[in-house]
Amino acid sequence: MANVIDITGLPPERVVFTPSPLAELGAALHALSEPGHHPGLHGWVTATNAALKTDLADRLCEADILWRSSRSDLLLPARPGATLAEDLDELDKIDDERFVAAAFEITCSPRYTRPTPSPLVDAGERARIREMAAARGPRQAAFTDRMLTDPDGLRVWLRRLFEDCEEAFFGDIWRRVGIQLAADARHKTELLRRKGLAETLSATSRALWLEEAQDGSGSGSSSTRIVLDKLAQGRTTAFADPADPGVTFLPTSFGWPHLVFAHAQGWRPVLQYPVASPELPAPAALELVQQRLEALGHPMRMQLCRTLSRGPHSTGELAEAFGITSPEVSRHIATLKKAGLIQTRRRGRYVLHQLDLQVVARLGSDFLEGVLR
Repeated sequence: MANVIDITGLPPERVVFTPSPLAELGAALHALSEPGHHPGLHGWVTATNAALKTDLADRLCEADILWRSSRSDLLLPARPGATLAEDLDELDKIDDERFVAAAFEITCSPRYTRPTPSPLVDAGERARIREMAAARGPRQAAFTDRMLTDPDGLRVWLRRLFEDCEEAFFGDIWRRVGIQLAADARHKTELLRRKGLAETLSATSRALWLEEAQDGSGSGSSSTRIVLDKLAQGRTTAFADPADPGVTFLPTSFGWPHLVFAHAQGWRPVLQYPVASPELPAPAALELVQQRLEALGHPMRMQLCRTLSRGPHSTGELAEAFGITSPEVSRHIATLKKAGLIQTRRRGRYVLHQLDLQVVARLGSDFLEGVLR
């Protein structure tokens, strides 16, 4: 599975790396509401939640469908401003129908990739939105009803909520991390200019790459695509918004392990990526994680791993220990080796196999990072 952005024919200058105060606030609010996703932020989350005034904490809980399970496109601006106020000013320019439709991306639903009517004008969509919000809790259901019955009033309420977050905690955060994010965006922009998009994507995340694909018509023409290695499928084009073609990359200091991709119909694609740091593990390819889980799913291979975790063993030793033939052991070993789970070395005329304990120890975190990405 993967997400794909078709950028065929897109001028290089339309690929933009820039920080966004609103996107960073959205990432921070997500971390506050889902601390289990961000163990490295545990101290910050605990201290910030403890310092929130009760009224602000209650309002954040009420509106958390905008950032908890999935990130609303409203929080990922394609043309960010230098300040939160500028980002919020741009948000105010979106018409009510589009604003409300974007606000209620409550779940990671496949409906996101299809055009759907606004809940302000379609009774069926309105009922669906209310049902999803009710499952999130009574406060979230009340927020949804207010948005559907008085969108103008709730938009003013929401802007005030974000401004209060800036005063309470986000202003200090942005003064601290905004410089780092701007520096990362400048570095990526310069790398794009000097080395091209393929190398820039690789430097942004190992879960991103550039792909050239033949169109299959036999004409010899090809397309250029940005591929995101995620457990989801989505396709869009850099020309989704004809008035403003391009792709926007937003760095975040709160994002890991998420690689957030906004690609609603008619909206310019936006990708929020975590800024790399030495303490963050590099993302494992999802195909490799799946291959390793499948390799361990066989009961005999699990038994072999138990023995190989204790030390190196030859094929003959394993065959004798488990009462199976050497060719059978070799087939199981080949599967484990292809998945990168064992190390093999030669000692004289013997080939010895041993479980790679570090790789196995990382498997749980690789899986978790993959499903959260």
